[in-house]
Amino acid sequence: MLEATPRVSPATAGRHRLLAGAAALLAASIGVTAQRGPGQGPNGGPQPVPGLTLAQQQAFADGVRAFGRDYTDADGLGPVFNDESCADCHRGGGDSNRNVTRIGRQEADAFDGLERLGGSLLQSRGIGTVTTADGSFDFRGEDVPAEATITARRKSQPVLGLGFVDAVPDATFHAMADEQARATPDTAGRVQLVFDRTTGDFVVGRFGWKAQVPTLREFSGDALLNEMGITSPGFRDEICPQGDCLALGFNPAPALNDDGHEAEAITDFMRLLAPPPPGAATDDTRRGETVFHATGCAACHRPSLTTGPSPVRALDRATFEPYSDFLLHDMGPLGDGIPQASATGTEMRTAPLWGLRLRTRYLHDGSAASVDDAVRRHGGQGRDARVRYEALAEDARADLLAFLQSR
Repeated sequence: MLEATPRVSPATAGRHRLLAGAAALLAASIGVTAQRGPGQGPNGGPQPVPGLTLAQQQAFADGVRAFGRDYTDADGLGPVFNDESCADCHRGGGDSNRNVTRIGRQEADAFDGLERLGGSLLQSRGIGTVTTADGSFDFRGEDVPAEATITARRKSQPVLGLGFVDAVPDATFHAMADEQARATPDTAGRVQLVFDRTTGDFVVGRFGWKAQVPTLREFSGDALLNEMGITSPGFRDEICPQGDCLALGFNPAPALNDDGHEAEAITDFMRLLAPPPPGAATDDTRRGETVFHATGCAACHRPSLTTGPSPVRALDRATFEPYSDFLLHDMGPLGDGIPQASATGTEMRTAPLWGLRLRTRYLHDGSAASVDDAVRRHGGQGRDARVRYEALAEDARADLLAFLQSR
């Protein structure tokens, strides 16, 4: 049964228009000041997906504020951390050339994440000296312990358009993995199944260099804790600096730092953030797209995916172009040596290519200074595509690079 359209007075309609305009202006103004870097908007601020309701516009504006917020000791920052805000590493919702350090110890066939020494992720900064009635403690950034045999660097990743990725049904990723196993078994990717703290189920991982994070909600809580030391309902346990849990007795903000509001606001920001727009198409890029498919790049860097049902109009059963299958592939020497969940040290999630034109460093550690260098370093299951790339005539290779650099 269809509901009758409610009658709205001119005054109420005017208030709705004013509120909508205020929400949009708030998002834009906060984006310029808080994101501290190039976004996709006309003034460097982040832009939402189109067609948001008034409530969704306000959620996006709240998310922009939370994403750009600089946490302090009084807010619960630390006591060890990597940065004060999300925007420090993901400027304008994009990436930066900031790296974090991952460590571990490989012994025969067993990997030790060195949890007793603070865990695989190093927190490079500390809040300094804290004095209490029981004495003083100097919280310093963590060092790579002598026990570590593997040290890896990981570059920050863009969060643009991740609401689309979050909205893809798990079944889609399973179907892609099955399709690849039948059609191209030598280069087939596989699904990473990880524990979802919200539902208590094992679901498809799709975020992070190892596809080790299942949802944007978990992404938010995990980053708040591990990058800024902010505890929230899903991530209540503070990090023990270099594994010294007794040091937490000097933590100046031992209570839950975020009641869940900030984590949810950051989740909304990422869910509603528009994807990076591609550059203009030219004759070179059109020819390069043909080469992209001919060399087998599209086998892993799948051009398009389709979302499932969503309450956000732009995300509802929408086709988008991330140029990734978000599956794990064995990249041989291009792996970082750090296993996570079921991903091995040589497996990496296929990096999306959208927004490539906005970046200046490439690969998981930012060690490639050009797209050409990044392609030439593909190994493992990416080796054959690399060989075909290297065998291209110079003009065909130039067209392919033009296409990639237009994404």
